Amino acid sequence: MERANERLLTPGEVASLFRVDPKTVTRWAASGRISSIRTPGGHRRFRESEVRALLLGEPSETH
Repeated sequence: MERANERLLTPGEVASLFRVDPKTVTRWAASGRISSIRTPGGHRRFRESEVRALLLGEPSETH
């Protein structure tokens, strides 16, 4: 279930949390490690709750 008010993070914000390069975050999304949402302009955004769960090592609920 998607929550309309959930904060979305940019690849740069996710990269800062994991201390990796933003391109690494993009590769994770492409490989399915983390799900992403595309903006109307084609940019990737990531659900904050999913990112926080991944940081804590919890299994993600992508679908």
